[in-house]
Amino acid sequence: MEDDNKEYSWSVKLDWLNILSKLNLESISQIPEFKKDKAIKRITKFYGIEALLEFEPSYLDKLIVNELKELMKKELLLNTRRQEKIEKEMRDKIIPLKRGGIIKIDPRDLKDFKGDPEDALKYFYKKFLGEDDDDKDDDNDNYKEDNTGYYI
Repeated sequence: MEDDNKEYSWSVKLDWLNILSKLNLESISQIPEFKKDKAIKRITKFYGIEALLEFEPSYLDKLIVNELKELMKKELLLNTRRQEKIEKEMRDKIIPLKRGGIIKIDPRDLKDFKGDPEDALKYFYKKFLGEDDDDKDDDNDNYKEDNTGYYI
């Protein structure tokens, strides 16, 4: 057991937030644990423990990023496609408004506002973004938050 810890002691130098940003991921939980272990084992086998302990942390990060890119091709491709789809949807919904596009508004929907600008904003928010602002909880936001570890 002690030999295992010594064998992978170089991995303490890794900056996982930097690795996540280079992989365009949002949370460490998006990288399966077995793939992290496999990448660390491959690099240890290829370079050796002594050499890895002498490398700069930024170089170690690059090694891990390259290894994870190879191991996670499918996941990274799906993540990229999902992000492109979200960006395309936002462009399709928001950019036409900035260019003076035509906004189709049903006047019957506006009759209940009675001059309240907050109600009008909620209506437009729901119409263009496809969700109701009141229905969302702050606890259930769409973004992923890394709450899997402790930070010092």
